[in-house]
Amino acid sequence: MPRFLVGDELGNIKSVGYNPASQEESKTTLKILHDGTVTGRTKAIQKLALNAGEKTLLSAAHANGAVSIFSSNEDDQLELLQEWKETRIKSDQSFIGLAASGSSVFSCTTNGALLMSTLKDDNSGVSHNLAALPSRLCDWRLSHDQQTFAYGGDEVEVSLWDTERAFSRPSESFAKGAPVNGSKKRKQSDTLFLGEIWRAKNVPNDFLGLRQPVHNTCLTYLSPSTSTSQQHLLAGTRLGDMRRYDTRAGRRPVAVFKGVGKVGGIKTVEKGFSEHEAFISDNGSNVYAVDLRNGSISYGYKGLSGTAISLAASPTYLASASIDRYIRIHSVVQLPDKVGQHLDKKGTVLERIFMTTIPTAVVWDQEQDIAPVNEDEQEGEDVWEGMKNVEEGDGKA
Repeated sequence: MPRFLVGDELGNIKSVGYNPASQEESKTTLKILHDGTVTGRTKAIQKLALNAGEKTLLSAAHANGAVSIFSSNEDDQLELLQEWKETRIKSDQSFIGLAASGSSVFSCTTNGALLMSTLKDDNSGVSHNLAALPSRLCDWRLSHDQQTFAYGGDEVEVSLWDTERAFSRPSESFAKGAPVNGSKKRKQSDTLFLGEIWRAKNVPNDFLGLRQPVHNTCLTYLSPSTSTSQQHLLAGTRLGDMRRYDTRAGRRPVAVFKGVGKVGGIKTVEKGFSEHEAFISDNGSNVYAVDLRNGSISYGYKGLSGTAISLAASPTYLASASIDRYIRIHSVVQLPDKVGQHLDKKGTVLERIFMTTIPTAVVWDQEQDIAPVNEDEQEGEDVWEGMKNVEEGDGKA
């Protein structure tokens, strides 16, 4: 049974389980794992990150600048292990990135305050390592192997960094804009900071010769790579476009998919588990499955009445957290083998759960999904199971 973990505007953390085989009217179960109502909206959850290692740890970034690490006890309740505050964040800023790897938690804010916090082996404390990035960021992601991270924002091009070098460089390097090759003749926009591997270049001017504004609203890594210098990234923009980057193919996008976000630009993007599959939401009430081979919308989900501010994909389902206070469980349809081939069926909303408060973040708990059973195939199997085997010698001459 797939399960998703949800944070809300009051600091609560809940689990939503979906059982497609349930005979009940509702196939979902909702459970409170952590009660955060005692602190109110000052501790609203902005980001969640799960580390499913030997011991599952859940991290949460809150609106008041606090970051928490929880572990699950025998009663399936979350126990607080450690909590600390990001002191560089201001009241009008927020967390735009959170990731967990091993015993370390990475957090990033809109003003570029990057923090790596490592939990001690006995859980008795946390050590911190600070780094500084550009401000006006909108999204930050850590790679699958934690070797690199990427970000983008308002007039901030998509950028790729080496994680280890970002935290080991001198703290003043970013402020001075020190170039990686020591040259002072390069243009400021082309100068890489210490720890920065690659930076995107803006798309060409429009048909009037005017510069196109840079506003990356969200991004994600695509296929995992063993090379830190070669990464495949997908970014959404305020204009509703999606830009696909291959860092070895140049600084400009290898593909630009126009107008994918229909209302107010792309809100969030998540890579699906199938090849060439991504899910996006816009600032209206649209959630789409996109074919990355040509940027076309494979299908959209109907019946949504609010902006989906967070998406979480599992191998068999998609969960969305919406400002209309619903968590929705969506079916996922395998993309065709050939580009442009017709899909026999579309994705649908399987269940929706009213949360009473606005859900702000959702993540998959990384437990193995159970693939949905085809009812027609199941009925056929039942027929065969009801038949008796014919023993040798039972047949009539």
